[in-house]
Amino acid sequence: MTATWVTIGIYIALLVAIGIFTGRSSKSVADITVGGRKMGAWLSALSYGTAYFSAVMFVGYAGSTGYGFGLWGIIAGLGNMVFGTLLAWLLLARRTRKAAAEMGLHTMPEFLEKRYGSRAMRLFACIVVFIFLIPYSASVYKGLGSIARVLLGIDDTVFMIIIAVLGALLLLFGGYLVQARADFVQGIIMMAGVALLLFFVVRSQAVGGLAGLAAYAKTAEGLPSLNGKQWWALVSLVLMTSFGTWGLPHMIQKYFAIKSDEQARRGIWISTLFSLLVAGGGYFIGSLCHLFFRPGDYEKLSDAFGATFKDYIVPTMLKLANIPSILLGIVIVLLLAASVSTLCSVTLTAAATLVKDFFATLVPRTKEKSLSWGIKIVCVVFVIVSYFVANSHTPILDLMSYSWGILSGSFLAPYALSLYYKGANKTGAWAGIATGFCIALVPAVSKLMNVFGSTSARVAALMGYGPQYAVVAMASSVAVCFLVSAIAGKAKRRQTA
Repeated sequence: MTATWVTIGIYIALLVAIGIFTGRSSKSVADITVGGRKMGAWLSALSYGTAYFSAVMFVGYAGSTGYGFGLWGIIAGLGNMVFGTLLAWLLLARRTRKAAAEMGLHTMPEFLEKRYGSRAMRLFACIVVFIFLIPYSASVYKGLGSIARVLLGIDDTVFMIIIAVLGALLLLFGGYLVQARADFVQGIIMMAGVALLLFFVVRSQAVGGLAGLAAYAKTAEGLPSLNGKQWWALVSLVLMTSFGTWGLPHMIQKYFAIKSDEQARRGIWISTLFSLLVAGGGYFIGSLCHLFFRPGDYEKLSDAFGATFKDYIVPTMLKLANIPSILLGIVIVLLLAASVSTLCSVTLTAAATLVKDFFATLVPRTKEKSLSWGIKIVCVVFVIVSYFVANSHTPILDLMSYSWGILSGSFLAPYALSLYYKGANKTGAWAGIATGFCIALVPAVSKLMNVFGSTSARVAALMGYGPQYAVVAMASSVAVCFLVSAIAGKAKRRQTA
């Protein structure tokens, strides 16, 4: 265990060093929010990848999909690679980079205001972004907390405090510029860590190498026969975690920081390779859970951890695999790296949105230095609030689905459509936002009703359908935004004719 703690200590010291030395050159709002728009392909691609995949994926999603779908859960990792990374970069990266550079954009709400000429849309967007990035951030804490409790044997609350402090320090040192360079280091750690983890897990006694995998694939647990409802649940998860990134403000902001079109083209393949290894590997490991557990073992997990027991499946698997202490340290650092980078991305986006898009819009003559410090201070406040939300008894998958569903359901359509459809207008954008927001809000409101005492079976069922509602919200929002824009545009042309 000493080797494990030494590995973790070296990682933390490395991040602090990056923050200190890089933060000296991060002074303006552009430096803090978009890295001065000078990020190369490797920095941009790995920053995107590390923000995309955190302990939430390795722990919450991988454990849940493995438990429910066995090896079919690997489809989620492949979907994230093809739709959430490759297709997203091909269709969005260069056009977004160009628009951001031409209009001097720093945040997604600012993009919406300048594209549609609506300050009200910008203000609404910044409030929604700030509020609903909190459960996203909280889910990252919960993922790390389960790792600490099972693999390190320490109270998850203590570990979450350590992560909160580390993330806050990185953001205080200098924002996006520090974060991107830290993400580069963390991205390399993640790729190396997943490769080693795959090797040792497959060779473990529970799996039994390639022969064991082949035998597992022939069992009802390895490749279960899924009914229609189960396939819809799996497909919904794939679509939400893949296309959901298209409308998340902290992912969109990664494109704002790319230096040039050439760097954007190179970033496509770097980010796709990263996604294949990290997402594919993560979901693959989770899909092997039935080789490590029997039905009675799941009951013991449920008795120990309650409704959130699926969040402890992967950490317990890693413990049962008896991997070497050094590798255990690397695995924990891998999950730390993934989670700290995601936490920083989410926090920075939420803080920049609140300060620059809300306060600076209401008080337009605020000095840049005040805005810079305001963003850093709000970052710390956001981290603290997220920590308290993380201590609620809500599974990781539910927290993430509420956040992704509402944010992507609201903003994917007006953002992505505007890059290709010149006819997209303010009326259509508002219609798409309202449609997606209202649909995706249903599971989140059901969860609040449950927290405040509702015992309705219908409410309990709805709060578990976050991914399904998220997919319906995104699809409906795109359709409504397009149709209403076309109708409103046609009506306007008639009036002017």
